[in-house]
This record gives sequence, C-alpha cells and structure tokens, in this order.
Amino acid sequence: MRRAVNLQLRQNAASAAPARGFVPQRTIVLVGLMGAGKTKIGRRLASRLNLPFFDSDSEIETAAGESIEEIFRHHGEAAFRDGERRVIARLLAQPTHVLATGGGAFMDAATRMAIARRGVSVWLRADLDVLLTRVSRRSNRPLLQQSDPRGVLAALIERRHPIYAEADLVIDSGEGPAEQTANRVIAALAGCARAMLPPDPEDAR
Repeated sequence: MRRAVNLQLRQNAASAAPARGFVPQRTIVLVGLMGAGKTKIGRRLASRLNLPFFDSDSEIETAAGESIEEIFRHHGEAAFRDGERRVIARLLAQPTHVLATGGGAFMDAATRMAIARRGVSVWLRADLDVLLTRVSRRSNRPLLQQSDPRGVLAALIERRHPIYAEADLVIDSGEGPAEQTANRVIAALAGCARAMLPPDPEDAR
C-alpha cells in the first residue's frame, strides 16, 4: 500500500511540475472549435497559473446586453464578429490573463494579428466525434441550429483547422481528464519562447 501511495504522490508531483516557476509574460489565448474545451481548460489554466480568466463570448454578451443567440438573431453574424473583434482587442490590452475565444474569432485576420502582438495562442485540437459529443450537451450554438450538426462541424473543421494551425502551440484536447490537457498546455507554454516574451508596450495603444 505504501508503494502505491508513493507512486500516486510522484504522479501528482509530476502533474504539477510544469507550473512550478512558470510565469507567462503575455496573455494565453485559447483558440479552436466549439466543444474543444477552451472555457473548461482555460479556467484550470488560470487557477494553476494564478491569473485572471476571461471568456470572450461572455464579455461580448455583457457588452451587448444580449446572449450570443440573440445577437445572431437580431443583428446577424457580421455584427457579432465586429463586436467580437473589438472585445478581444480590449481584453488583450489588459494585464496578462487567460482568454478563451469563440470558435470563429481566430479566423479574423485582424484578431490573429492582435493576438500575435499581445498574446501566445494555443489551439485546442479535437476530432469530429469528440466535438459532436460535447456540443450536443448544449442547445445554444447559433451555427448548429439546423438539422445536420455533424455536417456543419465537419465543414467548420475543413475550413478552420488550417487557420487554427497558425497558432503558436497545438494541444490535443481529447476525451481524457481536463486536468491532463491543462498539464500539457502548461508544459508546452513553459517551453515556448513567445510565452516568456513581454509584449511591446506600444502594441497596447
């Protein structure tokens, strides 16, 4: 029994090791498709790294006084993307934090440029079946409000994955525990030179 306990302690220590002494110098920006786990993993990263956490979709809803669904329905996707761009730029100007972005945010060239200047981008990559299982638990996905969510997700994967691949880091977000994914993200960030490079103060203007 003592041997099993000691083994568990060593495993726990190894899981915590990537965070020890690692202090990112720029905002960690999580990108990827809906269902990739950006909010769930982001909250764990923020807690582990002692950083604030923001979700761009939540911030957009607060700024607009409407839900994402309502914004899409009342104003259209173009208006939503415009607000998303402005909200993310505002958040990136704040002190270092963890930021979970909406699935389409990284597709915008201006947003990608802002993230490159102020943050370090992490693509949480998940395959179609994993994404479909996760998104089926919620009914508030405007882009999936039709009869073939699998087909929509497959089309989004084909269109968006090549752009997500431009992220600084790529981490697989599969069916395993969220804490394990968070460990992989932290370990990758700790070895990423960009994460340790403070943004130019002029970029915040």
